[in-house]
Amino acid sequence: MQQTNNSKFLMSLMSVVFFMWGALTCLNDLLVPHLKTKFNLNYTEVMLVQFCFFLTYALASVPASKLITKIGYKKGIIFGLVVAAIGCGFFIVAAQHAEYFIFLLGLFVLAAGIVCLQVAANPFVTLLGEAKYASSRLNFAQALNSLGTTLVPLILGTAIISGSITVSYTGIIAVLVVFILAIMFVPFPKPRVRTAEVAATLNVSVWKYPGVMLGAVAIFLYVGTEVSAGSLVVNYLNLPSIANMAKINAAHYLSFFWGGALIGRFIGSWLLRYLNPAKLVRNYAFFNAILVLVSVLAHGTLSMWCILSLGLFNSVMFPTIFSIALEGMGELKSRVSGVLCAAIVGGAIIPEIQGALADKIGLQNSFILLILTYLGLALYAIWANQHKQTL
Repeated sequence: MQQTNNSKFLMSLMSVVFFMWGALTCLNDLLVPHLKTKFNLNYTEVMLVQFCFFLTYALASVPASKLITKIGYKKGIIFGLVVAAIGCGFFIVAAQHAEYFIFLLGLFVLAAGIVCLQVAANPFVTLLGEAKYASSRLNFAQALNSLGTTLVPLILGTAIISGSITVSYTGIIAVLVVFILAIMFVPFPKPRVRTAEVAATLNVSVWKYPGVMLGAVAIFLYVGTEVSAGSLVVNYLNLPSIANMAKINAAHYLSFFWGGALIGRFIGSWLLRYLNPAKLVRNYAFFNAILVLVSVLAHGTLSMWCILSLGLFNSVMFPTIFSIALEGMGELKSRVSGVLCAAIVGGAIIPEIQGALADKIGLQNSFILLILTYLGLALYAIWANQHKQTL
């Protein structure tokens, strides 16, 4: 498809979609410290926030893919936005009735909407212009996703931490409704369906390829590590041994964590022109393992900035691991993509494990877990650099 005026406008709309789901996902990192205080939860209990949210990826990725295939990108994106708005509505009810369970239910529904958005928007963006620039468009859209995670703590950090849930999520629902109405009146292109090529892949198992299996493990580890660290930043800075910072103030520092990811994505895109992708992941994983180790062993400002700096080196890991796992998969790429999206469930499991560790050995010491996950990512990158997979 050539880059027409309509496709340029659609690209603008999709950029907003990426921004919005980044913003909605980042709100979890603000809900964790708020709900921990409001309901007097321990870390194991409060990490159910991320567990309920990211568990949805394992349960909804494949059904969402089938739904999008049936109803198309436009209806799929609208459906995802509607479900996300309903999920936000649960938060308003939960805040009014002070029920933690309703918050968790709302997170599950919200995540289901975001899964639909991801399944629809990622491939749709690649269609909005010349094929040779598809990767560039997707990287740009993902940068907007990082912008959402960077700005939200600055815009809504104080409101969420202080408990203004009803006002905050009412505003979010209003924005989502306006955007849904806008998309309804915009014509979407219809992609060509290559029936023969799709049918040829139906009886092929993607699990026989080591690169797919290990790529899924790497995605599991990476997402779990990023989510776990981001969820605990506010409470970490609140520790007397780290920054002794009020949670409302610490919420604003969350923007450094996600802002690092935004900046690192642009730097990483430039570095990938000259460096082997697997080697870059390896180096970044080792850098972050060292940062976490220093943060665990040290105290005060040094510990604080080591954790906040993780975002900078996290930046390119997800898209780079994703692309490495897809390399050489030909017409199986869509099925491999579904497997990798399901592996995002790591965002449910690893935070829950760290929460349990924090209750047993203390929050600062619990970050030892992330040293192990980063080393696991480095080992994957070393393997990927030595092995190439083909159909």
